[in-house]
Amino acid sequence: MGEVTISSKFQVVIPREVRKQLQLKVGQKLKVVVKGQTINLVPDIPLSEMRGFLKGMDKSGLREEDERL
Repeated sequence: MGEVTISSKFQVVIPREVRKQLQLKVGQKLKVVVKGQTINLVPDIPLSEMRGFLKGMDKSGLREEDERL
């Protein structure tokens, strides 16, 4: 897991290894989701590109189930 620093303009740089892993592109939009004290950046993917992206997904260990414990 990478570490980032907040700049004086409240900006952060996404580490290179994360950008590569998620195949992020210049100009791509990210949604900011706040849950408790956690900030999540979620890539904004057009609906047309999402067809079949859950095929074969492992349903064990889903985050919502883990948070109930």
